Amino acid sequence: MPSYTVTVSTGSQWFAGTDDYIYITLVGTERCSERTLLDKPLYNDFERGAVDSYDVRVGEDLGDIVLVKIEKKKYWVHDDWYCRYITVKTPSGEYLEFPCFRWLVDEKEVVLRDGRAHLPQDDKTSLVKQHRQKELDMRRKTYRWKEWQPGFPMSIDANRHKDLPRDIQFDSEKGVDFVLNYSKAYVIENLFVNHFMHMFQSSWNDFADFEKIFVRIKNTISEYVMQHWREDFMFGYQFLNGCNPVIIKKCTKLPEKFPVTHEMVSVSLERDMTLQEEIEAGNIYIADYEVLDGISPNSTDPCTLQYLAAPICLLYKTARNKILPIAIQLGQTPGKDNPIFLPTDGQYDWLLAKIWVRSADFHHHQTITHLLRTHLITEVFAIAMYRQLPAVHPVYKLLTPHIRFTIAINTKAREQLICECGIFDKANATGGGGHVQLVQKAVKNLTFRSLCFPDAIKARGVDSKEDLPTYFYRDDGYLVWGATKSFVSDVVHIYYTSDEAVQADEEIQAFIKDVCSFGMQDFDHCEFPKSVKSREELAEYLTVIVFTASAQHAAVNFGQYDWCSWIPNAPSTMRKPPPHKKGLADVNLIIESLPDRGRSSWHLGAVWALSQYQENELYLGMYPDEHFIEKPVKEAMEKFRKQLAEVTSSIKRRNDGKRLPYYNMSPDKIPNSVAV
Repeated sequence: MPSYTVTVSTGSQWFAGTDDYIYITLVGTERCSERTLLDKPLYNDFERGAVDSYDVRVGEDLGDIVLVKIEKKKYWVHDDWYCRYITVKTPSGEYLEFPCFRWLVDEKEVVLRDGRAHLPQDDKTSLVKQHRQKELDMRRKTYRWKEWQPGFPMSIDANRHKDLPRDIQFDSEKGVDFVLNYSKAYVIENLFVNHFMHMFQSSWNDFADFEKIFVRIKNTISEYVMQHWREDFMFGYQFLNGCNPVIIKKCTKLPEKFPVTHEMVSVSLERDMTLQEEIEAGNIYIADYEVLDGISPNSTDPCTLQYLAAPICLLYKTARNKILPIAIQLGQTPGKDNPIFLPTDGQYDWLLAKIWVRSADFHHHQTITHLLRTHLITEVFAIAMYRQLPAVHPVYKLLTPHIRFTIAINTKAREQLICECGIFDKANATGGGGHVQLVQKAVKNLTFRSLCFPDAIKARGVDSKEDLPTYFYRDDGYLVWGATKSFVSDVVHIYYTSDEAVQADEEIQAFIKDVCSFGMQDFDHCEFPKSVKSREELAEYLTVIVFTASAQHAAVNFGQYDWCSWIPNAPSTMRKPPPHKKGLADVNLIIESLPDRGRSSWHLGAVWALSQYQENELYLGMYPDEHFIEKPVKEAMEKFRKQLAEVTSSIKRRNDGKRLPYYNMSPDKIPNSVAV
């Protein structure tokens, strides 16, 4: 009798093993095997991390093995099982690989195709076509769109993490890491909160008083920020390489709403040129927080009034290439009660104006740059992928490592962070609904081209290395974008032999359309494509997804403790309104404006938790789950890893000896996906 050797790999994560009964059926082009129980006597099958082999005997040769069906049946109580892969050795000695990387829960079955990627137009037999369609039909019932808030990108239809499909929930370790980080943060917060409970809503005594919560957890950059945060060079530097390096724009013309004159700023200009001449020479930049105008401040605590501002800041590039602030207006409408603050004003007037800009930047960063433009947009791509691309599709195999745990972390955020009474409400001036308004406004400027890194840099007029030689976010981003696009393009060209092949792929076209028509709700302003017509267009589209989920998220997430832990440098709320005239500010007004002791502690705990890498983090280029089995793709992955290693080395060389090293775009510090 012919015999097939079946090898089964169980996942190594916690609780991956099972004591349930596992059955297998081999489906060939000629016939199917009998449903066979995989069980060895006196042996504990399917333990965590185990690789077990079994013989499946058949009466006649099955022909080419096309599908493998796995079933799990209850032994005592339902015991979930994570299957990594199955290999089948045929009677002729041929080895076939069937990647799984899925949980089997309850008494459900999984039907696997071999690991070679196939486009839909390449499938010729009704058997594999039906399998492909059945998988998508089931996925569309499982992964449903839902509008969490009006005007938001669509999200998953699940209110709680435990309601998600098992395959996209956190692994136990990842979930524990997540809980531990927030628990540690909670302990940090409560150590301070309990210590200061009798004065929870009271102000700090002075700037040095903030060190009572700061010094307990510190690193080089955050300490440097603490020491230099008042200085103009530190204020300006953060527009380039802080955790929100996406708002600075070249100023080609002063907006009418910001009537800065040459006389106001002449003392700050170094080149013996007028302000207009400096603008024409390309030395003037602007940061405009107009999106914050009209956003409702947090009113969830009747005991503490909180305030927001929508400032505009003019920045000057000095002869030594430093970016320095030269004028700040704290509102969008010019007038007598909305003065333009200058470095020549009293030191506390100028310092308070800068603090207001830093607070606005914090809100822009948290809600728009971080939440909307990495977390929420990646979730849209992830849901559309699950709904429109079967596991055998090469683009599914390419993208799945880069959307790992994204839907889970976003669902947790909707449960705990941005929900009513969540952390945003406790610590942020945009809590209590302001953050929702802010996303709704920002979505109107979220175009597809704005997610393409080179386009976004060029649109802000900051693409010249000669003009801004210390814009490391841009320089490193170009390198990572280039390496990522090269890899993605290699994969696209392996499977699509022509532009016509892209056009003929109904699944990829459905994926692109689902993102635009459902995920982005066909918003008139979003300008997301509804189809792709060439390999180049597809490669760019997929590069946007991979880059946004990995490098862009890393750049704006993991520096949060560095730049935001010193509370006066990134206040999460302000407790006094923006000053309407000069000469009023002093140390007491600034301290009374900054977050109180309780909110400072909440803020510190949150930015610490958000900045933590996970214990078993998978970084860009690491693909331990072999969804692809073809040699050309593995060679492309190896080439990608070498390019990333070169980028990492060049960044390390540049950072050596720097007081403020920039490493947030270094590939060895870029996780594969948005998972924190």
